[in-house]
Formats: sequence, structure tokens, C-alpha cells
Amino acid sequence: MSRSSVRPLRRAVLAAGSVLTLVALGACSRVDTGGTEGGASALESLQSKGVVTVGFAGEEPYSYEDENGELTGATVALHREIFSELGIETVEGVNTEFGSLIPGLNANRFDAVSAGMSILPERCEEASFSEPEFMYTTAFMVPTGNPDNLTDMQSARDAGVKLATMSGAIEGDYASALEIDNTEVGTPQDGLDALTAGRVDAFALTAISLNALAAKSDADVEVTESFVAEIDGVPQIGAGGTVFRTNDTELRDAYNEKLAEIVADEDRYLDIVGDFGFTAAERPVEGMTTEKLCEGDLETLATELAPELGLDG
Repeated sequence: MSRSSVRPLRRAVLAAGSVLTLVALGACSRVDTGGTEGGASALESLQSKGVVTVGFAGEEPYSYEDENGELTGATVALHREIFSELGIETVEGVNTEFGSLIPGLNANRFDAVSAGMSILPERCEEASFSEPEFMYTTAFMVPTGNPDNLTDMQSARDAGVKLATMSGAIEGDYASALEIDNTEVGTPQDGLDALTAGRVDAFALTAISLNALAAKSDADVEVTESFVAEIDGVPQIGAGGTVFRTNDTELRDAYNEKLAEIVADEDRYLDIVGDFGFTAAERPVEGMTTEKLCEGDLETLATELAPELGLDG
């Protein structure tokens, strides 16, 4: 399947936004069974406290601090909606570099990760993902005029450009697989700064994040049309979810039950995520599951879901 034949994904999910209190606090102590000291499960403990702490990485419009230093974004709004229904009224955040989110989760710095994190096999070995909350496409931020004529990852490889990608993000994996010169940055703003300083030729990230970044910047840059990355002819279908500790199965399952209700109701989904630029095109298609994404057989998945994903043109 040629890159030019791959249309942007037609459906997907992301989570919506709302302002949450930003705090830094230590995590509760847990035992290996996924419960807290005293025998309560993670879900029961959070319900008792009425507070859940999420790790985030400052990537707009997923989860980030607004101009007042408060946590907002699509995924955190989804969390406020779901956790409230689970009897957990307050959502607090800990700002962490993207590549440190899962280690921080497993070190009990927070209770879940709110960062639009891609569901990948290697990550599934380290933590437990919710069902897909959103799907996404990739794009490049480039100097105005797109001097290297970048359209997809293959064009970046052929042009011999140097990319910036966020540390721990999927775009860095794409660059490595295609042997594209790549430098990792800690935040989206760092990527923009590297581009405007001439240290890199382009910044690769999810299209919706780059568009949000460009809209708030006066820099002489633009964002390319979005695309589904391809590696060895296989569309790299992207979907993200909330991340939990592996042992916190009751918490994850309760979260998934409420998430399914939102994903199934397009109007409700858009009520939550629409203010952050997400549309029905970001809602996950039926059949796109965390189990399949954790298995990593994207070729089979793309074949099975081609009509739903817009990959059959």
C-alpha cells in the first residue's frame, strides 16, 4: 500500500478537557497485589480519598498547563468525567517528561498516566493500558514553505533531514526504524525551539499536537498535512489510552466500563473533547482494541479494519 493511498484515519478517540488542579504529591504505598496497605484495592483507596493523581507531559491538546498553571486538555477532561462517575471527584496532576511517565507510574508517583500515550507492545509489558481513547495521525512542523518538501516519514528519509521527536514518543521509533537522523527533546516547546534555532530540519509529532503548538506560536513555521506513518509497507495505526499499573486491574476495568459508554455515544464524546480540536474522526473504530495493539500485528489489524480506518482507498 503506497503512502499516498493512505487517507487520514476516519474515526478515533481522544479525551476531552477541563481544568484540573495541578499539584505535586507523593503516591500512596501499594503492595504487589495492586492494593494499598490495609488490603483495599487501588480503586477503593482512590474512592476513599476522593482524589486521583495523574502524570502528564505538557503536550497540548492532550494534557498540559494553561496560562494560569492549571492542568487542562482533552485527556484530563475525559479523566475528570470518568473518575467522577467512579466516585473520585478530584483529579490532580504531576508534570513529568514523556519518557519518564511509565517509570514514574510504576514508582508510585501517580495513579495513572494522562498523556495520550500510544499503545505499543513494549509499553504493554511495563504497564496496563485502557481501551483506546483516541486515534491519531502524524505530521511535521517545518519552516514556512516546507523547504524539504516533507510529506511522510519516507520523504524525510529520502531528503536526509534531521528530525526532532519527543523522548519516548512513537515518532522516535519511526525515525529509528527508517534510520532517519533524530534528536530527542523533552517537550513540544523544546521541539519548536530546536526547529527555529536550526538544530533540526523538522519536528515530528501527532498532527493535532503540532497544530495546537503552531497556533500559539509566532515562529515562522507551518505544519504539514497529516499522514499515517508506514514502516516496511505496514500502516502504523496509532491509538492511545490511559496507563495504569499492571496490578491495578479493578481500577482499569472500572475505567474501561465508563470509557466504553462515552466512546459509544458520539455526541457525548464530542461534548467532552470538541473544545480541544477533536472531532468524530478521532473516535476509535469498532474492533480497535488494546489487546490487538499490544500484540503488535499492525499489518493484520490494518487489513481487518481497512474500511473503518480509511485505508482501503
